[in-house]
Amino acid sequence: MVRLARWRSFASLTLQLAVLALLIAAFFVRLPQVSGLSMEPHIHSGEYVAINTFAYRFMAPRRGDIVAFHRDNDARGVFIKRVIAIPGDRVEIARGRVYVNGTPLEEPYVQHGDDRSVSALTVPAGTVYVLGDNRPASEDSRTFGPVQDDRLMGRAIAGVWPPRMLGGL
Repeated sequence: MVRLARWRSFASLTLQLAVLALLIAAFFVRLPQVSGLSMEPHIHSGEYVAINTFAYRFMAPRRGDIVAFHRDNDARGVFIKRVIAIPGDRVEIARGRVYVNGTPLEEPYVQHGDDRSVSALTVPAGTVYVLGDNRPASEDSRTFGPVQDDRLMGRAIAGVWPPRMLGGL
């Protein structure tokens, strides 16, 4: 009898925690579908990615974060890119090689580079410089400049669908 009461208590607590986790996720996680090739081979077109919308309320984006953002006032269009440089960084791209503050950036996640060059730029306050991992197929800060912080939806934390994508990014 005591075991049954403990089991019910445990099951009730587990259910309550699961409901709480789902409620928190409903408020702080978004699941946009990726459209485009710019983050391949890590994130593919048609996949769904979990975005932590709470991530940047108390901390700033960091180099290497994969972020989701709205490029324009159109809240429907969500872009997903990698943060390459943060405010105050000087970023330059010479024949496809990215330099941050004069140091070549190690980018093991880039499998499809290109040879474009971009003049040096100091990333303004309140913005981040983003690039897609699949450089030839990416429209990113090389095209539209740094992204305003207020356009950031959040940090990509995990792939969720299809099942082969399930896991952290």
